[in-house]
Amino acid sequence: MSSVSPTAGNEKTAGQTGMKPSLLFFRNGYSFNQFRGDLFGGITAAVIALPLALAFGVASGAGAVSGLYGAIAVGFFATIFGGTPAQISGPTGPMTVVMAVIVATHANNLPEAFAIVMAGGALQVMFGAMRVGKYITYTPYSVVSGFMTGIGIIIIIVQLLPFVGAPAAPGGVIGALQAMSTLHLQDIHLGAAGIALAALVLQVIWPKKLQGIFPAPLAVLIVGTVLAALFFSNIPVIGEVPSGLPQIQLPVLALSAAPQILQAAFILALLGSIDSLLTSLIADSVTRTRHDPDMELIGQGIGNMAAGLIGGLPGAGATMRTLVNVRAGGRTPVSGAIHALVLLSIALGLGPLVAQVPQAVLAAILLKVGWDIIDWRYLKRMQSAPREKFIVMLITFALTVFVDLITAVGVGIILASFVNAKSFAEEQLKGVDMAGADGAGFLDEEERAILRAASGRIIVSSLSGSFSYASARDLARRASPELTGVDIVVYDFSDVGFIGTSAALAIEECVGLAHENGQKVFVSGLSGPVARALDGLGALDKVAPADRFPTRRQAIDAAAARLA
Repeated sequence: MSSVSPTAGNEKTAGQTGMKPSLLFFRNGYSFNQFRGDLFGGITAAVIALPLALAFGVASGAGAVSGLYGAIAVGFFATIFGGTPAQISGPTGPMTVVMAVIVATHANNLPEAFAIVMAGGALQVMFGAMRVGKYITYTPYSVVSGFMTGIGIIIIIVQLLPFVGAPAAPGGVIGALQAMSTLHLQDIHLGAAGIALAALVLQVIWPKKLQGIFPAPLAVLIVGTVLAALFFSNIPVIGEVPSGLPQIQLPVLALSAAPQILQAAFILALLGSIDSLLTSLIADSVTRTRHDPDMELIGQGIGNMAAGLIGGLPGAGATMRTLVNVRAGGRTPVSGAIHALVLLSIALGLGPLVAQVPQAVLAAILLKVGWDIIDWRYLKRMQSAPREKFIVMLITFALTVFVDLITAVGVGIILASFVNAKSFAEEQLKGVDMAGADGAGFLDEEERAILRAASGRIIVSSLSGSFSYASARDLARRASPELTGVDIVVYDFSDVGFIGTSAALAIEECVGLAHENGQKVFVSGLSGPVARALDGLGALDKVAPADRFPTRRQAIDAAAARLA
């Protein structure tokens, strides 16, 4: 078996086979060639994960070792129990930003902060058990874009002070901006700033050909640490990093703080789920496989519960690490497990070396991460993007940076729903044809003659497709006497094969508005399930039985007779 995906050209989901995706790779055996690809992929992913885990741990306020423990726990358990075989999971920029807020809020009670991580993981398991994985990926792109861009800006702003060798400021973005406004030249450590700037430039110009062999984050981590040790003895460093196996952090929860804990856990679970499932889609595209979103949420949840239990950062599917794993040959959960075990060996033996890593170098790595998180692709298209959706993106972005993450997501989804409702209503109205005295293509010549003889006092609406309240109100407005001057509206259902509850209630809205406008309503073409649905919900209660007709022609004739 080669390192090409074993399921390429034969895409099967867990639902089709009765097995979870990660087990599909072992159904027909597991070859040495596949193990070799997983080995290379796992080691390469671990090399990239190490500097990022340390940087995320420091940025969260929980410490570098917390980032390392999170990468180990989430990386191992999310791989083993998840639904995306080649995915590599661990701390990510968005999850770190949320965790930084949690750590700052619970600074005097870190066990409570890690209990929130466990609660977030439990919510993810619940999401997966309830099979809502496929719905999470329906989050509007404008909201995801604004949220991710906001996360990128937060990372950049918060890391600017460590980048120049100054102490990090508490209070998130606002605190960092206030601290920078009072920053003096003597507060800048020139050695730290120089090393950080060199590390940032090196990451930008690092040849793509070397990324798979020696990734840029690891290169700047090593070079920056060596330079600092040789030339700058007083540069701020990570400091002491515990070595050995992590200690169990037993959950500590106060009932009085339950609402705040659940709120923080929910945003962790929601963000981690969106982040992971989007990465799963990318993994599918490069491996030509199909992930199981619900199993992926369960795996991520178990991983985050394990991370919280040992004092690790929460994590999610990591796009860059996943792609590196795949390109190096990783295709099964073995690669993710190897990645976690390599990081565990580092945690057990390299604590003293990690302690000497300059904080400025980690800040440079995170600045590049923040820059890459920003949705530049969408921003470049802002002039051609729909204005309403771009406004939703900007509002979500602003709330993410200056208010809080859960408010940003909530408000963004609500605004996006309003925008989408407007678009849906416009699309739904394309399935409506209206004809008055001037006639229309769906009427025959005799029907047109009758309408002309009625001097524009009758209008016929031919319905098809689906309707919502928004489209129903617009449809009623189009037929209103203020715009049309008509006395009778004929709604023809001859081309409607099915009508759901929402559409039936929307029709009731149309009929009710017509009556409020003093118009008579005739209906035609009612039969079978359409008639049963409308009558069952009482949508046509205001239409007298004498005003219902089998065919459109009969309804038009009756309307003309009523006006005579």
